[in-house]
Amino acid sequence: MPRRMSERARGHHALFPGSFDPPTLGHLDLVRRAQTLFGRVSIAVARNPEKAGLFTSAERVQLFRGAVVGLAGVEVLEIDGLVVEAARSLGCDVIVRGVRSGTDFDYEISMARTNRALYAAADTVLLAPPPEYAHISASLVRQIARMGGDVSSFVPANVLHALEERCGRS
Repeated sequence: MPRRMSERARGHHALFPGSFDPPTLGHLDLVRRAQTLFGRVSIAVARNPEKAGLFTSAERVQLFRGAVVGLAGVEVLEIDGLVVEAARSLGCDVIVRGVRSGTDFDYEISMARTNRALYAAADTVLLAPPPEYAHISASLVRQIARMGGDVSSFVPANVLHALEERCGRS
């Protein structure tokens, strides 16, 4: 009898990179699923000094850490530079990315091929969100929060609190 994917894949170390400005329930869903599939997940919050975000990279790390409390095998860290260099230095053999649409898929396939050329030891796994999270994007959450809208169904409670403090109560 064949074993389930998650049983075979346990012991792998997955890297989940992104800007996560802010972390959303869609991101959290991907982390949980990656943890189930691979056992160990490093969430890599990208620092980009040329991009002005709503939260600093250090704040995003803290927000994501608050959202994953209690998830075994999950760590959150900040990275600079190429994702493949972070994967190499952490010993990751899987890069996890989410795809919500065909546009995301086209971009992520190109990125996966490039990452594979740069670091052949890591494969990219693309995960599609369930329908309840497929429409959520961090940029949409930022826009709604800045305009005073209710984002409580899109983000974890700790992130909602931080958004309310940063943007005003919804």
